[in-house]
Amino acid sequence: SRAIDEQGWNSWCELTVVHPNRGFCGGNNLVIRPVLESDDPPEFMLLLNADTIVLEHALDTLVEFMDNHPDVGIAGSQFLSPGGEIQSSPFRFMGIMSELDRGLKLGIVSKLLSRWVTSPPTPAVACEADWVSGASMILRRSMLEQIGLLDEGLYTYFDDIDICLRAKRAGWKTWYVPESRIIHLEGASTGVGTRIAKRRPSYWYQARRRFLLKSYGTLYTALMDAAFIFGYAIWRLRRRLQRKPDTDPPSMLLDSIRHSVFYTGFTLKEVENPAMCTVTPTK
Repeated sequence: SRAIDEQGWNSWCELTVVHPNRGFCGGNNLVIRPVLESDDPPEFMLLLNADTIVLEHALDTLVEFMDNHPDVGIAGSQFLSPGGEIQSSPFRFMGIMSELDRGLKLGIVSKLLSRWVTSPPTPAVACEADWVSGASMILRRSMLEQIGLLDEGLYTYFDDIDICLRAKRAGWKTWYVPESRIIHLEGASTGVGTRIAKRRPSYWYQARRRFLLKSYGTLYTALMDAAFIFGYAIWRLRRRLQRKPDTDPPSMLLDSIRHSVFYTGFTLKEVENPAMCTVTPTK
């Protein structure tokens, strides 16, 4: 609010205070929905994390790209760490093989399953992708009018992969545009992704479960849960035998089991909003 007044942005910048916290999905939808319903809605909507620094021409580049590619519904930026290192992006959709690889953490397996790995080598030029990070993502209005807004039942996580998958199934393309560069202080707004691993909050696991069930169905979700738990259990045993450092979030195996469909069932549920209910970290 102070920056808007001090910089003289009042003519084009409006601050909406959301209370209680509705998460990334609910907070963005609260702003996007009335804009879409207005008499003169904009052609594009930009999703931008609070833990980002926008470099020069990053946003102009995304708008120009969308103007030149009318079949593209979503485009995402390249992300840099504060030290200038390129962060992983874009991504492939998850599947049984990628979840097995994520659990095993074994180089030879990753090479064998390279076509399914969710984080392939980062391309240097713009390319079509399965999904891009919602930390800096531009959305076409006509696409949103067709597929709907962010799924508020996800609360905060898996919203980007969800909307990219819905867009793809509706015939829209998603592209990665590395000429649009954003510094991403990854995890600063949620506490996930910090250098010292913290226990993942229950809403991360709940969002994963909701996304998988509504996107792939019960059987495929069960197979994905089983693949990760099996692979990760082997990794935990191998880590102990080889005395490798433990850099994973605490209680990750137990939490993955407790939030799997084998423990929670197959009913599609909304993620519990921690701002609206009192819950334990993982239950």
